Amino acid sequence: PGAVSSLIYAERFLGQVEALDADGLSALIRHIAATYDIDATALANAARHYGSEPDAGSLAQIATLAEPRWQELFRRLNGAENGTVRLVRLRERLQVIVNKDSDPAHSDAARIDAGLGALLRMWFNPGFLVLQPIDWSTPANILEKIIAYEAVHEITSWDALRARLAPEDRRCFAFFHPRMPEEPLIFVEVALTDHTPASIEDVLQIERQALSPDDASTAVFYSISNCQAGLAGISFGNFLIKRVAQELRLEHPALTTFVTLSPVPGLMRWLGREAPDLAEQFAADDWPADADSLEPAFTAAALRYFTRSDRPDGWPNDPVARFHLGNGAILEQINYGADKSPKGLGQSGGLMVNYRYDLDVVEANHEAFHETKSVLLSPALKTAMKSAKS
Repeated sequence: PGAVSSLIYAERFLGQVEALDADGLSALIRHIAATYDIDATALANAARHYGSEPDAGSLAQIATLAEPRWQELFRRLNGAENGTVRLVRLRERLQVIVNKDSDPAHSDAARIDAGLGALLRMWFNPGFLVLQPIDWSTPANILEKIIAYEAVHEITSWDALRARLAPEDRRCFAFFHPRMPEEPLIFVEVALTDHTPASIEDVLQIERQALSPDDASTAVFYSISNCQAGLAGISFGNFLIKRVAQELRLEHPALTTFVTLSPVPGLMRWLGREAPDLAEQFAADDWPADADSLEPAFTAAALRYFTRSDRPDGWPNDPVARFHLGNGAILEQINYGADKSPKGLGQSGGLMVNYRYDLDVVEANHEAFHETKSVLLSPALKTAMKSAKS
């Protein structure tokens, strides 16, 4: 069909898909997978031909045959009105179907999801994304989404949001896509301070004296939230942190230190297996009465959790650690009793950590981590490790 007709068909088809319930969508996915899949026989023949005659034409034939025809369907749907955001929502629904499948790796939905995910990964290449500051003057419809999507430290009220956005020593940045201008993809909240904080309460308290950015030496990334479930598996956070750090350094040359204040979501599960008696002391919703006496054992166990992998692939146990270390940061500081909220106690016994980004060596750190899988430690933590071994 012509370009105009194709857009009309795309709009009509997307509307019909969006009207389907879960069972109807599953049936449609099975039909698409059966009707528009790769012709494996033709692809195998083309590969054999390329093996004997490796020319440009043979390679182009392989590339054409190796792509399922449903990929072209998604490309055309992307041209419909708000097609990009609607395909992101469709992938979110697809993943629900995949996760419910008894054999998700081999399901029709998983194959369709992989194809759509590959297209979205190209369309959401970091080079296409727009970095925007979020502040108290940002339109309310976007601020509402910041509240809704905050995944690390819940924003309980508009006053709490104002405390994170309005003061001159608090910043927030988000990535947007040109085709989704009112939908943040990921955002990071930043505190400008004169020290490396050891407690989330220091950062989130509402009644406090704001620090002049001119007096700040440290940028603290204390919350990073992905916003779009339909873009799962497409990484934005590593680009976001580095971009924001560069922006802040240009804006405030006095900033010399870039750190996170990060949760440790897997610690209590690990501790329940490795040191159940110690884990039991932190099982309640309240901070233990004898917390001071428990600190040496707890922090030593946490250091083991970070530096001794139990995973078959050898990567660090903690998912947040894998992200920041893989992004070129080092594990700077372990903070006991840093988050005494029920969520903080439940996932990490109240412990949080700082990862430090040295912008001059993050790429070298990134390469070293991916070559060795070794956790890079600050001098203070290296000393603590030696003391624990002696």
